[in-house]
Amino acid sequence: MVEPIFDYQFRLILIGDSTVGKSSLLKYFTDGKFAELSDPTVGVDFFARLIEVKDGTRIKLQLWDTAGQERFRSITKSYYRNSVGALLVYDVCNRASFEHIPAWMMEARRHIEPHQPTFLLVGCKVDLVRGDSSRKRQVPFEEAKVFARDQGIPFIETSARNGLNVERAFEIITQDVYDRVQSGEYKVEDGWDGVKSGYSRTAFDPTLVEAEPAKSGCC
Repeated sequence: MVEPIFDYQFRLILIGDSTVGKSSLLKYFTDGKFAELSDPTVGVDFFARLIEVKDGTRIKLQLWDTAGQERFRSITKSYYRNSVGALLVYDVCNRASFEHIPAWMMEARRHIEPHQPTFLLVGCKVDLVRGDSSRKRQVPFEEAKVFARDQGIPFIETSARNGLNVERAFEIITQDVYDRVQSGEYKVEDGWDGVKSGYSRTAFDPTLVEAEPAKSGCC
């Protein structure tokens, strides 16, 4: 039996205000390093990576990094519908970015309909509030935790500079989506890219397909 390259594909979108750290979070998760210089996202950027859930099932994540600026909102809206989940990203040193999270949630729910999106609240840049940094935390951990609890969604704080909880953040939302697939809440549907079935290696490499035995006789 040929081992699959991946069993499912989940499409996730990262949303939140501009400069909160969405691109840095994705670059660390996919490249394993922090980008010291990162230009603001214009429209939408795309990333991808394989990840395994607890039972060993392989998931390919399609990750869409959206621009937070209002002038790009009409572009990014078209990417909501085919997403199964969203990472709600804010900067722990930027109070306004946290206060805007409910609006981002509302927008995601409106455009991902009829499906109910899986959410994860992510506080970024916690490295800036530790040590001798001049930046001050504006969003207390407990406040964000209570907000997430009230919304019924998981919450985690991260740092793309040192990798703190970056891997864990994507593990949490991937496992959550997978559990919903297993329960039947999400299904593979024609015309929707939020959850798709995976592929076997034979679909990509014909050399891995066992050749049929030669037939004897005529015609």
